[in-house]
Amino acid sequence: MKRTATALLAVLLSLVAVGTTACTSDAPSNEITLGVVDVGKPHWKVFTDVAKEHGYSVKLVSFSDYNAPNPALADESIDLNQFQHVRYLAAYNVKNSVRLTPVGATQIYPLQLYSKRHRSIDALPQGATIALSDNPANQIRPLLSLKAAGLVTFRDGAGTWQSTLADVDRTRSKVTLVTLDPTQIGPSLDSVDAGFVDDTFAVKLGLTSKDSIYTDDPRRPDLAQYVNVFAARENDPRTGDYTALAGLYHDQRVRDAVVKDSGETAIFTTDAPDALRATLARVEQSLRR
Repeated sequence: MKRTATALLAVLLSLVAVGTTACTSDAPSNEITLGVVDVGKPHWKVFTDVAKEHGYSVKLVSFSDYNAPNPALADESIDLNQFQHVRYLAAYNVKNSVRLTPVGATQIYPLQLYSKRHRSIDALPQGATIALSDNPANQIRPLLSLKAAGLVTFRDGAGTWQSTLADVDRTRSKVTLVTLDPTQIGPSLDSVDAGFVDDTFAVKLGLTSKDSIYTDDPRRPDLAQYVNVFAARENDPRTGDYTALAGLYHDQRVRDAVVKDSGETAIFTTDAPDALRATLARVEQSLRR
């Protein structure tokens, strides 16, 4: 009887062990939480479907404020985000002493200056009001573009990638600069002469190339810092999965959907993560000076 009871107990213990092992093996989830600011765009449904085909369960987390996705990533509320370019990421890292890093590239967009009052940049009058983002990370590119167009003058020979809005000589510049929340620049076009509208918001507002009076060439080498990226925490153990997931953004079905959503302004780029991180390091170093 004792032998039978002992044998039965051994069997039961082995079954518990097997069950525990099975549960343990299933514990690691393949779900990846991805923070985005344009969750309503149809291409995200295409992306999550393609990801599912490759074994990734992507949960989209929506943010309405551009200032929110990086803190959420830093505090591990989400695994990954996709909403920013390398320069924006660098500015966040430097300001907050955190280590977020790009794991894959998506695309780069031309910089567009829109106007409802004027047909060309040359038609802007003296003192014309130009609206740009109130986020310093998104100011220098339009400022340098305005400098190249002869509309903005910098003090003391400034006008480099290290310049800021404070370096603009407002008395010698042809235009008057106003800063607004990026979501408000498009709606403000009825009250300002022109504005740099983020592509995401331009599409929502129905702005097209016909409304643009200026565009830069995003393929310029010095604009590599404006490549949009998937970002993760540095040294996250799932970085390999995140890089693979970012690669799926370039699946032809996703690309077609993104182009449709963006009004055909998206220029895809496949910069490798190492190249993106090298650009990030250079920009961070310049911002610390």
